[in-house]
Amino acid sequence: MKATDPLLALAGHFALISLLAVGGANAVLPEMHRQAVDVAGWMTDRQFSELFALAQVAPGPNVMIVTLVGYQVAGLTGALVATVAMCGPTCLFAYGVARLWDRFEGAHWRKVVQEGLVWVTVGLIAASALVLTDGAATSWRMVVVTLVTAAVCCWTQINPLWALGGAALLGAAGLLG
Repeated sequence: MKATDPLLALAGHFALISLLAVGGANAVLPEMHRQAVDVAGWMTDRQFSELFALAQVAPGPNVMIVTLVGYQVAGLTGALVATVAMCGPTCLFAYGVARLWDRFEGAHWRKVVQEGLVWVTVGLIAASALVLTDGAATSWRMVVVTLVTAAVCCWTQINPLWALGGAALLGAAGLLG
């Protein structure tokens, strides 16, 4: 198998970033985007943003973006390879860490690490939001919709699906673009 084989590239890429996915697949979205769009050229910014939107709308875990990227690159086989590469190493690592974590339940360092990982996760998710916004904000109307949707999600108790549904209606009516 050549080093440029898309299946090998998908497996290597997602196996590596799976170990950095503190907080879930969305935490490493910028790296997924960088590899899929900038490095490998498998898709455009817009295509990546659309795949992410589809993954979020579909029922299931947020790791579905990985499956969709794999499918875009190499069909059903690519979807399977990318998903297994993203989930496999993390599952094995989590199993080992959980066993160790339980052993040191009362240790001070455990609490410090746990609190630190919260902020790492927040930073990774914020970086993901910036990458997606950059790919989706292709016009001033899209920027306004993105900002309004973010404001509704952050500062109200309104279910985010209403904001997303409103944006979908605007898009379907041809008012965005």
